[in-house]
Amino acid sequence: MLDVSMQSQLRQHFEKLSQPIELVAELDSSEASERVRELLTELTALSDQLTWREGSVAAARLPTFAVGTPGTRGRLRFSGLPLGHEFSSLVLAILQTGGHPPVLDPEVRSAIEALREPRDFETFVSLSCQTCPGVVQALNVFALLNPHISHTMVDGALFQSEVEARNVRAVPTVFENGEPFAQGAISAEQILEKLDTTVARRQAKLLSQKGPFDALIIGGGPAGSAAAIYCARKGIRTGLVAERFGGQLMDTLSIENFISVQETEGPTLTRQLEAHVRRYEVDLMLEQRVSELLDAEKSPDGFVHAKLESGAVLRARVVVVATGARWRNLGVPGEAEYRNRGVAYCPHCDGPLFRGKRVAVIGGGNSGVEAAIDLAGIVEHVTLIEFDRELRADQVLQDRARSLPNVEVRVNTETTEILGNGRGVTGAVLRDRESGKSDPLELDGVFVQIGLVPNSEWLRGSRVELDPRGEVQVDARGRTSAPGIFAAGDATTSPTKQIVIAMGDGANAALGAFDYLIRSGPAQTAQTD
Repeated sequence: MLDVSMQSQLRQHFEKLSQPIELVAELDSSEASERVRELLTELTALSDQLTWREGSVAAARLPTFAVGTPGTRGRLRFSGLPLGHEFSSLVLAILQTGGHPPVLDPEVRSAIEALREPRDFETFVSLSCQTCPGVVQALNVFALLNPHISHTMVDGALFQSEVEARNVRAVPTVFENGEPFAQGAISAEQILEKLDTTVARRQAKLLSQKGPFDALIIGGGPAGSAAAIYCARKGIRTGLVAERFGGQLMDTLSIENFISVQETEGPTLTRQLEAHVRRYEVDLMLEQRVSELLDAEKSPDGFVHAKLESGAVLRARVVVVATGARWRNLGVPGEAEYRNRGVAYCPHCDGPLFRGKRVAVIGGGNSGVEAAIDLAGIVEHVTLIEFDRELRADQVLQDRARSLPNVEVRVNTETTEILGNGRGVTGAVLRDRESGKSDPLELDGVFVQIGLVPNSEWLRGSRVELDPRGEVQVDARGRTSAPGIFAAGDATTSPTKQIVIAMGDGANAALGAFDYLIRSGPAQTAQTD
């Protein structure tokens, strides 16, 4: 199961174990249990600190195994076979239980340890989901640090009956003590804020006490990362504030057009970007959303003011806006009501939950046709719906989709409504744009792939000018219409939305911002090569 290269890497990782680890598995005679037996046998052969045994069959889900120290009941559990993207969650669980400390802000760690109410968390995942491991690993840290907390990763594709019973239609979905707790990406800090409301207030106070930055980057995707690196290399005081590092990149599966890197994945590139940013003295302020921007000429002290949703205010001489974009909504009845209950936007993440079902993909560009091809290998049937008279994807993708026996292509078709039964999606109403005739189509899920919309709503009301599509208007240097405010990447009028172009935009805006600094007054900067 584990190839020679992986075994070699794991041996090196497991040298960090400072205490014995016991994996206790509850198994049956199923194929899934046999694969868990194989995995645990191979893992424990890689370190003298690792052992495994079978326990009594008491788990509600089989196979399930726990990670803990000998003689204790492990509070980090895995229901299913944690391969794919979740293999990193298993390796981290072993390392952290074995004494390798998690990377965590000391204040956050103390707050987690101070929680006193018993909490049993369950996170439903799909092994192809790139967002899920972050949630699993965050909750594993809670269970590791606090004896009142336990956490179980559940492979939704393996436990389909439970997925149906609990109406799990998107991953990651988190339950706390059997009740819905969260859906989608959520960090340790955000989990803590839901459990302890005083944390956000304390953090807002600390952020507001920070001194002014020379340059503040808003956004942690490719454009924001490049801008932060270029600013920091100029020797100026640089901060980066973002909801999550990586942004849309974290939801990207295969990347094959990033120059000099033949193939990579979004989460891998995100980790590399963050490591590069952290090489410099950049003040990273994550899990924060900026809600308002006041330019230097309008502010009382001559700095650009960035107000956060928490109430904190950050100040800077210049700001680079790099907030990226998100999936565009259909805007039809039923879409909002059934979001994450059959309406989905990430086929890689949520596709396995629809195994053997009938789904539609709306959008005939590259993203939509690629989604239809991917889903065809999982679901019973895919209806690919395009508003225009023909698909817009690359011809090679169109040919591949049309060759699949369980993919139907419908062009010149408008989706006018998403139908449901209160629990989840049951279909969609489609209108033939030529005849005007509308018909319902029975479906279990709808995947929306109709392009992107810039994350710029929070700038409305500021002096930053937006075009009719909501994109930030910038010049060749990345300057916006507001003094001291620059912008880069997918949130701007840059005509092409690509990772490599966003990085170039970020570097360009940072250099433009630095030039603005040295020309706009006494510059407390130290230029470097």
